[in-house]
Amino acid sequence: MKHPKIIFYERKFPSANMILIKDQFPILVDTGFGSEAKETEQIIKDAGISPERLHLIVNTHYHSDHVGGNSHLQRKFGVKIAAHKWEAHLINTRDTEACSAGWLDQPVEPYEVDLQLSDNDEIRTGNRSFKVLHTPGHTLGHISLYEPEEEVFICGDLFHSNDVGWLNIFREGVSSIQRSLESVERVAKLNIRQAYSGHGPQIKDPIHSINTARRRLEKWLKDPEKVSWHACKRIFAFTLMMKNGLQKGEVDNYLLNCGWFQDFARYSFKLQAEEFIPVLIDEMIRSGAASWHNNYLIATAPYTAPQKKWIDKNSKPKDW
Repeated sequence: MKHPKIIFYERKFPSANMILIKDQFPILVDTGFGSEAKETEQIIKDAGISPERLHLIVNTHYHSDHVGGNSHLQRKFGVKIAAHKWEAHLINTRDTEACSAGWLDQPVEPYEVDLQLSDNDEIRTGNRSFKVLHTPGHTLGHISLYEPEEEVFICGDLFHSNDVGWLNIFREGVSSIQRSLESVERVAKLNIRQAYSGHGPQIKDPIHSINTARRRLEKWLKDPEKVSWHACKRIFAFTLMMKNGLQKGEVDNYLLNCGWFQDFARYSFKLQAEEFIPVLIDEMIRSGAASWHNNYLIATAPYTAPQKKWIDKNSKPKDW
């Protein structure tokens, strides 16, 4: 039997990685950030697949860095989109909580989910069938894909090579740690030879990465404040990438108008929002997540700055 060709694209922030499964029915897993939609289209073409030939886009979850290219590919080429049924409902009903876009202040252009997925569904690519695994934690509707014959696992933001996806205890529930741990334990029972994460390089040692994720989540259960720090630093770093930095005089006002910042300040750290601003900035600097350059706070991780005119459109589900 002919094996499908799996092409892994490691992408810089603000995009997430993509996986293109070249087979009789080509599948694209996740589509990157919206400002890079034309680049996403070109990547598909360079792989020898006309975008209109894509059988399906499968989203591991609905955050902006994973679904940003959906709108462009759906509108221009009519590509169908699949996602977990819970997230599909929020998206298709234009719920203001869809994609957590308003709470995170991350733009996402409108799209529709055509195929609603549940745990243990199968997605056929022609010569192979990928099993849908509901792996909640990072989001309630997070899914992973598993192909048992070649032992291929596509894990989205469940875990990365040496990290786990940040947890949104205010939108996904305070039991997100337990959910993530249960998801990781479920995956640990699979035979995995090749693993692909939503961020960072291809996972070379899946067992090591799973064990690393398990240890971190177990530590978080004992010290939940670490969950909040992990999330705040990643959300704010992503903001700095989207904005290509924030001027010193803009930082306070920007943070005070963000739902995520208000919630973490008041409920996780028991501080007034104004008090939490210098605390967060100091931790961003101390940890190396950001640094000051010419009075601009800049993210230190490699990223591709989005076009300002695209960011200024600021599309959110409440406006869809």
